[in-house]
Amino acid sequence: MDEMPEAEAIRLAQQGNAAAFERLYHLHNRRVYSLCLRMVGNTAGAEDLTQEAFLQLFRKIATFRGESAFSTWLHRLAVNVVLMKLRKKSGTETSLDELTEPDEESGGPRRDFGAPDLRLSGSIDRVHLQRAVEQLPPGYKAVFVLHDVQGYEHNEIAEIMDCSIGNSKSQLHKARMRLRELLHEATRDKAREDRKAASADSGGED
Repeated sequence: MDEMPEAEAIRLAQQGNAAAFERLYHLHNRRVYSLCLRMVGNTAGAEDLTQEAFLQLFRKIATFRGESAFSTWLHRLAVNVVLMKLRKKSGTETSLDELTEPDEESGGPRRDFGAPDLRLSGSIDRVHLQRAVEQLPPGYKAVFVLHDVQGYEHNEIAEIMDCSIGNSKSQLHKARMRLRELLHEATRDKAREDRKAASADSGGED
């Protein structure tokens, strides 16, 4: 069963074959978990959301028609599960259309859209980055994680998020700009704390 091709596993899983569904789980669970972890920032939440995503897959696999890659279709399910969770947590009900609608100010395409222009030097550690990503609005966070972390192209993100390629590029650009602001704030706060600590040390305090 471990050697079963994905296409065959999909066909059998749609007929209710449990072993075939398990094969699909083993093929895709790591990447779905990684996506969930990057979006919620904690392992327990990511594990729960991964299970929820595959539960949705179990319920909906019969509706898969092969119009897009299976991984794209599955990731759309996973992203929707995570976005639903994030919206409940924030207490706001926002449609995916609103989350992916570009601002008027974005205008036409920019040359730096899609370019890895987020400069994350050694001065910014992973903890600061993860905290900053967690503070992004759900729509920004989803596109940032899919593109800059998971490595999806904008045409694939457009399919997953059910939005246009232009919207995906706009959201990524705005997510990176917001991340820069958050990381700058984190660096400034850390410098302030370091100065306080140095002042306390020099004053003989513990």
